[in-house]
Amino acid sequence: MKKIIFSGLLLLILLAMLLSFSSCGEAKEKVVLNVYNWGEYISDGSEGSLDVNRAFEKYYLETYGVEMTVNYTTYASNEDLYAKLKSGATGYDIIIPSDYMIQRMIEDEDGNLLEELDFSNIPNYRYIAEHCKGLGYDPEEKYTVPYTYGMVGVIYNSTMVDEEDASTWELLFNEKYKGQILQFNNSRDAFGTAMYMLGIDVNTTDMTKWNAALQKLVEQKPLVQSYVMDEIYNKMEGGEAAISAYYAGDYLSMAENNPDLRFFYPVNENGEYVTNIFVDAMCIPKGSSNKLAAERYINFMLSKEAAIANAEYIYYASPNSLVYEDADYQEYMGEEGMALLYPDDMDFALVYDTYAYENLDSKMLQEVNNLWEKLKVESSTLGSGVYIACGVLVVALIAFFIVSYVKKIRRRRYYW
Repeated sequence: MKKIIFSGLLLLILLAMLLSFSSCGEAKEKVVLNVYNWGEYISDGSEGSLDVNRAFEKYYLETYGVEMTVNYTTYASNEDLYAKLKSGATGYDIIIPSDYMIQRMIEDEDGNLLEELDFSNIPNYRYIAEHCKGLGYDPEEKYTVPYTYGMVGVIYNSTMVDEEDASTWELLFNEKYKGQILQFNNSRDAFGTAMYMLGIDVNTTDMTKWNAALQKLVEQKPLVQSYVMDEIYNKMEGGEAAISAYYAGDYLSMAENNPDLRFFYPVNENGEYVTNIFVDAMCIPKGSSNKLAAERYINFMLSKEAAIANAEYIYYASPNSLVYEDADYQEYMGEEGMALLYPDDMDFALVYDTYAYENLDSKMLQEVNNLWEKLKVESSTLGSGVYIACGVLVVALIAFFIVSYVKKIRRRRYYW
């Protein structure tokens, strides 16, 4: 009986230990990866596309035997992302900012906001095109992996704009199209349109040149129908506006809904491209608790299946050779799409080094923001008319009170 009782107790102890180890193992085999990205910037399974995040979860379980959950949230701008991180928000494992913002994060006055990557966990990095590596925002290739890149150009409605006017930045400042022009509703891109046209370095620290660009934007303001970002889709697709500067990939999306839309990259008198090239790259912010899983996520995003799905979904150029060399992808994008996103006659390094935005220090950023605010409140033609009308009304009221006062004096004299 003692042996039976002892054996039973021993069995219970072993069973308890087994359950305990099992529970511990189960707890360790669950990972949550927090991805913070732009809205509409990943293939999400809509309209038959690949749901990349769900595909990664499945891949992770099959490959590493670990249950993975991707928690995906979005931001509207680089500045929103930066403010979030600077406010002390932690827990993000993957972010995908633009080049100038990456440079700001690396050079942040409170210390680098990004983790250095272990590229042994990102073997698919070998598929990134050489011209997209080692760029100015991360010259030593320590912190980033390029996700997409693109160029800014001018979209116009061919039924509303004369073709001979469509080749340079001048189109955005052409009085012929007053009330039909849209302008960027962010300071860096809006000033960029004026600075490119005037031949000013978009990264200058000379405030006299920034003020020259401001004056050009002030002159343009009476011609502008609206300052826009995402609103451009409805306005250009619906024929509510004729002209707008925007990103090439977004034009391809708009053109599907309005075949009258056309696009060009502005050139100078020598026929050379004069426009912004931007690169958005995957990074791991300081504070990530799942760095290894994050690096594996980046590597998965560079796989052929995921990279092509994302490139087809967002319509921006891919730096991944598995994408742009793929025959099916080329057919999907068509001749116009491939020519627009990957122009053969463009020297990528030259255009990027000359015209890409670089990080401005905090003092310069404040100066630029002040100029932007000045532009937004500057009186336009309509505003001037309002002020004139108000002035006339004030003068009329003053005259009325003077006349009334004189009449009262006369009455007093008459009755006295």
